Amino acid sequence: MIYTVTLNPSIDYVIKLDNLKNGEVNRTKEEYVYPGGKGINVSLILKELGYESRALGFVSGFTGNYIKDVLKDKGLNEDFINIENGFTRINVKVKSSEETEINGQGPNISEKDLNKLYEKLDTLMENDVLVLAGSIPNTLDSSFYENIMKRLENKNIKIVVDATKNLLINVLKHKPFLIKPNN
Repeated sequence: MIYTVTLNPSIDYVIKLDNLKNGEVNRTKEEYVYPGGKGINVSLILKELGYESRALGFVSGFTGNYIKDVLKDKGLNEDFINIENGFTRINVKVKSSEETEINGQGPNISEKDLNKLYEKLDTLMENDVLVLAGSIPNTLDSSFYENIMKRLENKNIKIVVDATKNLLINVLKHKPFLIKPNN
């Protein structure tokens, strides 16, 4: 089985307008709403290619419920952990003469919630594939992906890491199966 982990999913609200004018009311020409997060994107593409996966991570509030509902409607197998505080972030992407992004921060993830994720990861079996993708909430340490790899190192799981900066650099010594560096 292929498992994807999205620790900081989002609703991506993409708006298009002719010209963004600061300090004025702007009207959109087009609007789109998508579940966002690199791990979610991997699961969506795998589904399109005919491969099953299970999407893991954290969601919270009405925005988290929206993401779960959309993924279920698309036939994805999701097993997100619902956390009690806050809400899953909303990212606004403004496409005009220049592209501007405003990314939300997302909820705080407690130690109890992290342990629930570790319990799910502990069930992975030999030859499963685990995709650790995207950013992590700022409340988690940049060694988080490395900690997951250490925890699973004797299970013969293929681990793919799609991350930036220290999230990626920290895992290299554990020799992931595949990496996707980002600029």
